[in-house]
Amino acid sequence: MCPRGKNAPKTKNLHEPPTMKQSNRPLKNGIVAALDIGSTKICCFIAQHEDNKDPRVIGIGQQASKGVKSGHIVDIETLEDAITNSIHSAEQMAGITIDQVIVNVSGGQPRSHDLSLDINVAGAAVTDQDLRQAIHQVSQIKGPDESGRDILHSIFTGYTLDGNHGIRDPRGMHGEKLSVRMHLITSDLNTRRNLVSCINRCHLELSDFVLSSYASGLATLVDDEMDLGVTLIDMGGTTTSIAVFYDGHLVHSDVIPVGGQHVTNDIARILSTPVVEAERLKTLYGHAISTEDQSVIDVPQVGENDDQHTHQVAHYQLVSIIRCRIEETLELVRDRLNDSGPERTKGHRVVLTGGASQLPGLSDLASRILNPHVRIGKPIRVTGLADATGGPNFATCAGLLTYATQVSRHARPDKIPDFLPPQSLFGRIGYWFRENF
Repeated sequence: MCPRGKNAPKTKNLHEPPTMKQSNRPLKNGIVAALDIGSTKICCFIAQHEDNKDPRVIGIGQQASKGVKSGHIVDIETLEDAITNSIHSAEQMAGITIDQVIVNVSGGQPRSHDLSLDINVAGAAVTDQDLRQAIHQVSQIKGPDESGRDILHSIFTGYTLDGNHGIRDPRGMHGEKLSVRMHLITSDLNTRRNLVSCINRCHLELSDFVLSSYASGLATLVDDEMDLGVTLIDMGGTTTSIAVFYDGHLVHSDVIPVGGQHVTNDIARILSTPVVEAERLKTLYGHAISTEDQSVIDVPQVGENDDQHTHQVAHYQLVSIIRCRIEETLELVRDRLNDSGPERTKGHRVVLTGGASQLPGLSDLASRILNPHVRIGKPIRVTGLADATGGPNFATCAGLLTYATQVSRHARPDKIPDFLPPQSLFGRIGYWFRENF
């Protein structure tokens, strides 16, 4: 296999500005690679995909994340090394070398925008030509006029005819105004450029970007949840991402710059213990629900190198620290959802993913603050994952594979339904005559 990293042969001039053009090429030999760049871990999945089957993971690589904070690159060389090592491990396990990856986006302050494109049909029946006109207008969307931002996703959410929603195929129906409803997600352009630059330094090509919470939803949500309404909350290391699905589509997204690492930092600061020890205490004894447990826990102190200099803390005190931060995070999520319009999320069930969602008692606390119906989401649309890599902390990486394989078979969930198959030259001529004579 081709070596990677600083000693690998150079394939491009790294001083050239990175291009934001994405390849979207068909899967090479049915192979797809996903790269989840988080603030606590870097994960790479390599999968084999066959038509009408879920992708099967054949290679996995994971490294502790370095050089990323709250979804933004703070040290590109350190991040490059972590990505290279993660991908190399996955390549060794799969026995192949990859040249392109699909990557998640968790930073860049993603924002949601609803858009409706109108076509005047003047009481006539909707024709193929009307749909073509609508699709052409959709393809010309440039997004809101926001300096330094660009469209990350342009998601089709449905047709409306004279205000009537839920129309799947409007052809042949009479009305005055046909509307194509879209949901746009924009993000900071330079944040994505930096990611592209880092990917290029690893001698890889970017195939696509996908919002982290969107990918997690594709991996963990069942079709009925997407149709009836569900709020997915992806709780990562330094960010908590929100994705609301309804009628089978993503209709709202948001990101809050608070995550599981903030819980760890609170423990370290309040108990005056090293961050590594704080993470250990959270993992071994952490819980999101208050307890009256009077048992004590030995807490090593900062700057002390032996077990004799430990401080004893009651278990309920540790849980109290954790609960305060988790409550604050969930309340921020609730407030953001209310600001987006409560009609979008009222009655929706909640699905939790991400590494921080594995904290015991978290689903119970979330049911008190957000919604009575809460569950922990695990990847359900990929195969080949072991128990250690099939949990909610790997939902984003698994969802990237789902998104990539849907692109390959032209069934991407954000794509306008393809009622109009490509026509030959004679087919287009015949269509022109039918429309005009």
